[in-house]
Parts: sequence; structure tokens; C-alpha cells
Amino acid sequence: MNENRHSVIIIVIIIVGLILLSKLFMIQVIDDSFLRRAERNAVQRIVDYPYRGLVYDRNDELLVYNNPVFDLMVIPQEFNIVDTAKFCKLFQIEKEELKEKYKAARKYSWVKPSPLIKQISNTDFARIQDYLIDYPGLFVMTRSVRAYPDSVASSALGYIAEIVPRQLERDSAHYYNQGDYIGHSGLESYYEKFLRGKKGAKYKMVNVRGVDKGSFKNGQLDTASIPGLNLQSTIDMALQKYGEKLMKGKRGSVVAIQPKTGEILSMISAPVYDPNLLAGSAYGKNYLKLRNDSTKPLFNRPIMAMYPPGSIFKIVQSLIGLQWGIITPNTTFACNKSLVACHNHPSPVNLFGAIRNSCNPYYHQAFRMMINQDISSNTFTDTQIGLDKWHEAVEKFGLGNKLGVDLPYESSGSVPSSKLYDRIYGKGRWKYSTIYSLSIGQGEMQVTPLQMANLAAIFANKGYYFTPHLIKSINGNPDDIPEEFTTKHDVGVAPHHFDMVHDAMAEALYGTAMRAIIKDITIAGKTGTAQNPHGEDHSVFVAFAPKEDPQIAIAVYVENAGWGGRAAASTASLMIEQYLRGHIERPALEEYVLAGDFGD
Repeated sequence: MNENRHSVIIIVIIIVGLILLSKLFMIQVIDDSFLRRAERNAVQRIVDYPYRGLVYDRNDELLVYNNPVFDLMVIPQEFNIVDTAKFCKLFQIEKEELKEKYKAARKYSWVKPSPLIKQISNTDFARIQDYLIDYPGLFVMTRSVRAYPDSVASSALGYIAEIVPRQLERDSAHYYNQGDYIGHSGLESYYEKFLRGKKGAKYKMVNVRGVDKGSFKNGQLDTASIPGLNLQSTIDMALQKYGEKLMKGKRGSVVAIQPKTGEILSMISAPVYDPNLLAGSAYGKNYLKLRNDSTKPLFNRPIMAMYPPGSIFKIVQSLIGLQWGIITPNTTFACNKSLVACHNHPSPVNLFGAIRNSCNPYYHQAFRMMINQDISSNTFTDTQIGLDKWHEAVEKFGLGNKLGVDLPYESSGSVPSSKLYDRIYGKGRWKYSTIYSLSIGQGEMQVTPLQMANLAAIFANKGYYFTPHLIKSINGNPDDIPEEFTTKHDVGVAPHHFDMVHDAMAEALYGTAMRAIIKDITIAGKTGTAQNPHGEDHSVFVAFAPKEDPQIAIAVYVENAGWGGRAAASTASLMIEQYLRGHIERPALEEYVLAGDFGD
């Protein structure tokens, strides 16, 4: 009996021993997961962040470059401070902030690094680097922030900032980690995948106290970061700087386009802010200050603000009426002010005179002919049919929908259709007398300054446009720009209809915008006054020049500046002269615009 029990015990010991030996064999020979875990405890993975691509203007002038900065990282398990006051003074951090950062790091991971102090400048790093050895668990990670040599084009360029949770959730490629930086607006956001580059990694051995013991496996697993691609933008920095100078102290927008290509030469959102404010360690403080500013400098007016197009829309009405054969250059109407208010000018007028004098009653009557074509004997149905046909024609001019510019957060504007009025008044309960304000670009119509500049390009091109864009080449290759920016869009109006319109627009300056006239350069333009229910109306002007061979199309909005022939026309004229001549020969007009007193 005892012998049997002894044998059983021996057998059990042998079996347990075999199991342990098998497990040990699995751990040491076959399954290397424990080895990898052990290595991770002794190996630090340091991300090698790439330099973002640079951004140049159309003439190869540098707009955006990189400045190296340093993030002070902490590993909570190894971090220890003997004298907190001394540490805070040395590293220029408040005691409460230090506690919060350390608490957040511990919550994230006890053994993985977290940022303790971000974006330390070169100067500050030189001051503290010799003291880092005194604080176990601290090491420095090199990054870069954006810098702007001329501090221009902030609304077009955008800015980078730390990634937010919703952006992390959308990162299907799992490129980003919490704490990484990403483009938040402008070109920085739209072309993020080109600008960001590819991360690298370095692995180093550390002992139990976190002391660096050299590279892991002689650097065999290290990978180098790959810098982002450089972008050449379409912006003309000299023109951009001049436009920002003219718009200083004002609110509004300037958008200038090269008509034959759709390249945006200048995009100004006033008031302008210095893009350097949103780069570096002061980002958070400066961002809050800009966001809370009542003048809304972060609001990208050229693509986000929406206004009634006003009298400028009369050019679109003229072209659609000509194309449909509803009106001809000889169609004549009296300036009947009982229909709609108008300023004093000769009457009656033909189409040329209507454009030149911006005659409101003319378009009231012409628009009625376009909308009510007696397709239906029912007035309400006839108006609904006509309006929807008109709506379709207007949309071809790039209105009522996003143009597709290479910037985020573009607004679409609004061109009303029968659905809108059915919703407001009820189906079959509205007619022409309800919607006649559309005839002169008022009422429910809304456009962005970018769309207005694109209209000027359409007029210049006699019936087509390329989607406005800010990219000229990627890494020196112009063939890499997206196809949608090289596709021609036809607006459905025959080119010959534009000839008389061009002549009338050039002549209109002598009636409504004398200040815009430039000696030896023929400008074709149109003033407008966008109604503003909250105060003084907005001054609007669109133009292209030279009329014979257009090189620039422009739209200017100056908020609360009244009549378009003053602030907007003067600003646009100076921008045109600067672009075509490279200098200004009308200092008095320049002083007038800079002063900003547009009372006369």
C-alpha cells in the first residue's frame, strides 16, 4: 500500500516536472512573447517626428517653414523630485500645472512617456539641458512648429495644433497618437497627408533607473522619419501683403483670381491676424484671445461669410436673359421707380444702359419676362416653373453650391428655388411679386466673396471657369495637383454674349466707380451694395483687367462701408494696379483707402 502511494507520488512529480519543462521550453524557445514583454520594459521607443513640408508662394518665396522645439517627456515610474520649488523655477512651470501634468501622465501609463512641458524653445532648452541628468524619468523629444517669415495669408495657410479626439476617431490609418499635431484649417488641413511626412522610430536600452544604455540591437530596428512634401501655393506674396495693408483696420474680404487657371492670387480675410500667434507654446492663450475677439479674425470671410450679391448679380441676369433669347442688347425699358427704387439716370435704357447705370426697374421687368413665360395658364405654377429653370441656370455660374476650393469649411451660399418658397408660403401661394427682389441680387440670395471673385473670372473668360484653388504644385510637380482644379466648367452662355457686357462693365466705372479707373489699363467692373439689416451696408466691387486680355479677376467686400464705388472699388483698383504694374502710381487713392474714411 505504501509502495503504491510512493509510486503515485513519484509519477505525479514526474508529470508536474514534465509540464513545467514543457512550459519553460515553450516560453524560452517557441513563444517569444515574454521575451518581447521583457524587452519592452527595458527598451524605450522614441518617435522620430518628420519635418512638415514647406509652403512657398507662386514665385518661390517662402511662406511657411519649421522651427525646432522640444517636448519634455516624463516616465512616471522613474520620475522623482526632491525640491519641487527649485524644479518649477528651473523649468518655468507652475506647481499646480506640474501636479496636473504628472497626474495625467500617471493616468495614461505608469511606465510609458507622456509630455510634461511642450514646445520648449531653443533658448529655453539650452538653459535647461544640463540639468536633465539630475531628474530621472525625464527626456527630451524633438518636434517642430510652424513659423512664418512675412506673417501673411493666415486665413489661407491655416495653422496646426494638437489633434483632438474626433480627429483621432476618424484616423482610419492609425497614423496619429494623442499629443500629435495636425492641420486644423487652411492649406495645413486640406493637404495634411502631403505635408505631414512619415514618422520614424528609434529604440534605446535603459536600465531600471532609466539611464540610457545605448541603442537596442545596434539600431537594427530604427527607422528614419521621412519629411513631408513641399507645396507651392498660387498666392502672390507681394500682392497678398499689399492687400492686407489696404484692409488694415477694416472688416471684409479680398479674393483675386487668375481667370485663365483659377489660381487664387490673393485671399484676405480682414481683420488679419499674425499666423505666428498660433505657433509655439503660446498657442492656447493666443487661440482663446483670437476666438473671443469680437471682430472674428479666425472667421475665414472669403469662404465662410455670406452676403446678398446685390447689383453685381445683374450681370448674371443679363447673360441668362441673352442666352435664353428673352432679352437682346436692344431690349429697352423705362426706369419706372414705382416698381422698385433707383437712382437718377437717363431713361429709358437698353441693356447696355441698364448695366452701365445699374438700373433696378430694368431688371425687375426683364426678370419677370424670364420667370413668367406663360408656360402655364396658372400664374403660380408658371412662376414656379420659371423660377426652377432660372435656378438651374444660375447654379451653373458656381452659385448655390460649394465651389470646391482646397480649403475646409467652405460655405455654399444660397440660390432659392420653388422648394424654399413652398416651405415659406405654401405650395401655389406665391408668385412673381413675392420674389422680384431676386432680380437685383437681393432677397433670399446669398453668396460668398470667393463665389463673387469666381463670377468675375467667368465674365473675364467669356463663359467658363476653373475651380478656384490655392495649390500650384506638390513637391515641384504641377501634374500632382488634383484633377478637379484643371477641369473646365462651362456656364452655358455663348461667348459672344459677353462682348457687349464687357463694354458696358468698362463704361460703368465712369458712372459708379470713377476712383477705380487706371490710366492705360482698362478695367471692366461692377459696383454693388450688399444690404445689411444690422447696420451700414457693405461695399462690394467685382472686376477683371485688362479688359482686352484679363490677367486678374477680383472681388472686394468692405463691411459697413456703404456704396460699392468708394471703399471696395478703390481697394480693388489698387490691387489690380499692384499686380499688373508691380507698383502704385496713385498715392492719393492709396492714402484714401488706408485712411478708411469712406464718407464721400
